Amino acid sequence: MTDGAPPTPRRESALGALMLARVVYAFNWYNVGAVLPLIGTHLRATTPELGIVVSSFLIGAGLFQLVAGFAVLRWGNRTVSIFALFLMGAFSTASAFSPNWIVLSLLRFGAGAGAAFFFAPALGIVTSLYPPGTQGPAIGAYNSAFSVGSGAGLFAGALVGAMYGWGAALLVGGLALLGCGVVAPMLIPQIRAVPARRPLTSLWRAAGPTLRSRSLWAIALGTAGLWAAYVLAAQYFVQYSAAVHPTWPIAIAAGIPSLMIVFEIPGGPIGGFLGERARDMRRVLLLFGAVAGVLFFTIPYLGFTELFGLFALLGFADGVIFAVLYLLPVRFPEAKGEHLSLALALVNAIQIFLGSGLALGFAFIADAYGYTVAWWFTGAIAVLPLPLLLGIGQRETVHRGHVARSPTSGRAAPFPGRPG
Repeated sequence: MTDGAPPTPRRESALGALMLARVVYAFNWYNVGAVLPLIGTHLRATTPELGIVVSSFLIGAGLFQLVAGFAVLRWGNRTVSIFALFLMGAFSTASAFSPNWIVLSLLRFGAGAGAAFFFAPALGIVTSLYPPGTQGPAIGAYNSAFSVGSGAGLFAGALVGAMYGWGAALLVGGLALLGCGVVAPMLIPQIRAVPARRPLTSLWRAAGPTLRSRSLWAIALGTAGLWAAYVLAAQYFVQYSAAVHPTWPIAIAAGIPSLMIVFEIPGGPIGGFLGERARDMRRVLLLFGAVAGVLFFTIPYLGFTELFGLFALLGFADGVIFAVLYLLPVRFPEAKGEHLSLALALVNAIQIFLGSGLALGFAFIADAYGYTVAWWFTGAIAVLPLPLLLGIGQRETVHRGHVARSPTSGRAAPFPGRPG
């Protein structure tokens, strides 16, 4: 199939397959966080060692982001996305049988590598399903699918772990990914022609403008702290509650960050809607990012009921932030076509590399100074890098009949598909 959106029935089936895969993919990010206390007890792992387990996945995901972006330039989004489901599924399944925390860390690294090959290529398929100017809600919905899977990973993962052991929670996620890998080729069409196989030197030259984009680097660095803060809140809250609130059952404790993820679901499409209509998308990111950062500071001071409200607000802000974040590169000249996957891979790689280090830092700070200081650290890393978003370039755009300032990079031109 050549460039252009597919007929509606095929588009709906493709989008459905991608959304399902995105849900299961996200489940395998967060099911480990739901059973960290059980892993620590069964594998006799300390809090810093559990931090290495969590960070290993992130390091694997970060290391292979750009590899995935170059793979798309050579083999296309569809092929790389399907390969990712099998790779991540195999490592996630194997991790259920880990005899100690070191083996678990290595297998989680492999699962993270598989995750790197899925996110940006799959999002590249989503954007190709819709014409320019209507992609924001679809991107927001794709992001919300991650929220659905994350919530399931935390809540269902905790329930399965409590009933059948931590390995069962990991096994369920891995097998589901392998199932998605079998189904996906039947439902996802080849939207764009498969790129011609070019030498690596040619791919590197073609990727140069994307990799050197000041705006992409500004997005990645400005939101890396927020990315890490949300991962910490989702992955470590159950472990935090086990240490600070030991009377809370594990399934109940997992329900609090799960609520955050539930509220990400409406936040994603609303964020895409706001991003499509914002005069300056940076303002949306700065506003919601600053609010979220302040909320992280308050976690150690709130009781059970207040934490539910706090995590609901955090979740909605997260949905808005990351929908706008992933919509922005779609507007950049250096991220057109298959280069969008490379652009998103660059952003993800920077966020994940920094985020994995910050996640490991949280574990050591909590172990040395307590969780109150660790949550202060979380709020600080969320807020302090936000001014870097002002480094995103601006251009004059025609927006619903009037001129508006909107962040992007490259030469001046109207948003595609919008009336002049």
